[in-house]
Amino acid sequence: MISNLAYIHPEAKLGKDVTVEAFAWIDRNVEIGDNTWIGPNATIMYGARIGKNCKIFPSAVVSAIPQDLKFKGEETIAVIGDNTTLREGVTVNRGTASKNKTVVGDNCLLMANVHVGHDSILGNNIIISNSTNVAGEITIDDFAVISACVQIHQFVHIGGHVMVAGGSLVRKDVPPYITVAREPLSYAGLNSIGLRRRGFKTETITQLQDIYREIFVKDQNVAQALEYIEKEISDSEEKQYVIDFIKSSERGIIRGYSD
Repeated sequence: MISNLAYIHPEAKLGKDVTVEAFAWIDRNVEIGDNTWIGPNATIMYGARIGKNCKIFPSAVVSAIPQDLKFKGEETIAVIGDNTTLREGVTVNRGTASKNKTVVGDNCLLMANVHVGHDSILGNNIIISNSTNVAGEITIDDFAVISACVQIHQFVHIGGHVMVAGGSLVRKDVPPYITVAREPLSYAGLNSIGLRRRGFKTETITQLQDIYREIFVKDQNVAQALEYIEKEISDSEEKQYVIDFIKSSERGIIRGYSD
């Protein structure tokens, strides 16, 4: 399962049935889980923690040092969860003293030439399409789908079940369950198709449509919308997630609907 043409540092820890193809390079202080495939010319650097059943395609680089001038060589890691695929040319930098780690969760797909910057925390079941750049210290929640050639500003938070249109510039936080598009980035409706595919009930989708109508469509500010939502819309886990997300936003959320 290990090519004679691959380099593996003797201190690296590989699980059962790991495949390492020709010209792959694996550094010390690396851990790779069972049944993971490391493709030809992939580079797994100091501090990588790769889960089980992963696929790391050619020219991917996991756990290179951060592209951050504040980094002083501190001990940090880059974590790739189980069942995650990194396609050709993906780069995932390790953390800095800020969070000490960069994380890509379980069951994720990062397509060709995606970059994930230092201290970013990506949840589970996320898809990021080709040539998207995720800057440092970004948070992306579970089941988000980021289309191709998206540029995400540092410190942005993208909520769960979001769909971001291709070529978008994401400078503000994106609340959960919605689709965003246009320039400047704005609300383009609920991600109804994605929610139905994931088994959300019709009444939940209808409630979320009511919530975001208050936030993004009606002529009122966000504080007024949240006050109405808290008082007039029945409680649910999804409602509380939206409220908590917006109230905790440090960068502010994207703008409302525009033609």
